Amino acid sequence: ESRAANASNKEINIQWYTSSMAKPSNDTETKVLLLYAYNTQPVKISNIKVFSSMSVFSGHLWIPLAGIISLRKKLSNLKEQVEILVQSSKSLSSALEPTGFLEQSEIPSKKPQMSVAKVHLDEKTEEMAKRCLSEVKALLSIVPALSSPLTEIPFDITLQSIASLEDMFDPTNGCIITEENLFNWIISLLH
Repeated sequence: ESRAANASNKEINIQWYTSSMAKPSNDTETKVLLLYAYNTQPVKISNIKVFSSMSVFSGHLWIPLAGIISLRKKLSNLKEQVEILVQSSKSLSSALEPTGFLEQSEIPSKKPQMSVAKVHLDEKTEEMAKRCLSEVKALLSIVPALSSPLTEIPFDITLQSIASLEDMFDPTNGCIITEENLFNWIISLLH
């Protein structure tokens, strides 16, 4: 029971594994192993010895380390660009609102949170997002060379979704993704 698991929502758990001993055969470039598990319905596992579910899936992919590092830099740049757009839209909306004094008690309670609001992308950022997401698609494809570039962004871009993708491609850490549209897109790539 100490190893029991609960997932109240759909979620995908990503872990990376690097080993000098375990490598795919006949490969000369350095690859790391992406381990994933996801559930498509809420799950409560109280006894791992008798667990059986049609809504829990797992798998793995060997992915070139150079591709992960390159993509992570691009996702970091995309996240910065999305943060700029979020800040400029906040500045614009606050400039249009009537100003008033905040009560002293309100200021400390404000904690920075990752924005889950859809970001309206400018043309430059939209192209940057399409390139990054096309690379994600290629890295998660069984045959990357046959993966076609995206012509549309397959989910709503939010600051949280881009931060989640950046975390997903950090080979030193794992992550859990729960945002429905991003979750659905990643799952579609893993099939």
